[in-house]
Amino acid sequence: MTTASPMVRSLLILLAIAVLAGCAATRTQESTGEYVDDSTITAKVKAAIFDDPALKVFQINVETFKGVVQLSGFVNSPEVVSRAAVVASRVSGVKSVKNNLLVK
Repeated sequence: MTTASPMVRSLLILLAIAVLAGCAATRTQESTGEYVDDSTITAKVKAAIFDDPALKVFQINVETFKGVVQLSGFVNSPEVVSRAAVVASRVSGVKSVKNNLLVK
C-alpha cells in the first residue's frame, strides 16, 4: 500500500495543474479574474456614458476584452463619437478604447 500513496499524490498534483491551467489566460481567452474585471469595466463605462448628458440619449454598445474597451453603435455627430471615447478612457481600468461608433 506504500505505492498507492505516491501515486495518489501524483494524481492530485496533476489534477491541480490541470485545473490551474484551465483557468489561465491566453491571447484569445481571458482568465476568470480578467473576465470579472472586464465585466466591471464594461458596467462602469456604460454608467459613465449614461451619466453624460450628451451621450445618454444614444444606444452605445460597450464590450471589454483584457481592459480594451470597444464602443459601437450609431450617433448623430463626430463630436459625440469623440466625446464617447473620452468618457470611456477616463474610467479606471481601461487600457485603451477602440471607437467603432458611426455617424448616421
